[in-house]
Amino acid sequence: MPRKEDVLYNKNVNVNEDNNEDGKNGDKDNKEKITKKDVLKLFIYFLVIIGITFCILHFLGQRTRVSGSSMEATLSDGDNLIVDKLTYRFSDPERFDIVVFPYEGPGSSNSFFSKTYYIKRIIGLPGETVYIDYDGNIFINGVKLDEHYGLARISNPGIAAEPLTLGEDEYFVMGDNRNNSSDSRFANVGPIKGSHFTGRALCRIYPFDEITTLTDK
Repeated sequence: MPRKEDVLYNKNVNVNEDNNEDGKNGDKDNKEKITKKDVLKLFIYFLVIIGITFCILHFLGQRTRVSGSSMEATLSDGDNLIVDKLTYRFSDPERFDIVVFPYEGPGSSNSFFSKTYYIKRIIGLPGETVYIDYDGNIFINGVKLDEHYGLARISNPGIAAEPLTLGEDEYFVMGDNRNNSSDSRFANVGPIKGSHFTGRALCRIYPFDEITTLTDK
C-alpha cells in the first residue's frame, strides 16, 4: 500500500503533466497565430512591391531592348536600356537626347507595327529649320551643326534636302547610323511630336561590360 506522501506526489505529477499539456496547446495556438500574421505581412509586402514596380514601369521608366542597327555605333542590336518616362513631364526634350517613340506611319494599325517603337536622336527642335546638303552636312537655321554622332556621311538627305521648318512641338530625329536608319528624313516617319515620345534613353544596363549613361552630350 503506497504511503500518503507517495499518493500526493503522484497527484502532483499528474497535475504538472496536465499543466504541461495545456502549455503545449497554448504554444501551438500562439505559433499558429504568429504564422497567419506573418503570412499576411508577407502578402501585403508583395502587394506593395508589385504596386511600386507597376508605378515605376508605367510612370517613371521601363526596360527596353534595342532591335536593329540604326543607332550604331552608340547602341547595338540586343542592348538593354532603361527609358526615363518622367523627365519630359517637367521639361522639354533637348537636342541630342536619345528618344523612344511609337511608329505611327503607314501600316501602323496592323498588329506588327502597332507594337513597333523607334529609338533615335533629336537633331532639330520646334520652330527650327533643318537642312541637309548633299555633302551630308546638317544645318540648323542656316548654321552648320557641330555634332559627332553620325556613323558615316549622310548619303540621302531625304525631305531635308530642302529647308524644313518644324512646327510647334515637332522634332527632327535621326539614327546615328545615318545611312541605315528610317527617321525624320523620310515621309513615312517625318518630324515627331514631342507629345508622342515615350521617354528618353537614360542608360544601357546590358551587356554588363558596357553599362553606361546615355544622357551625356
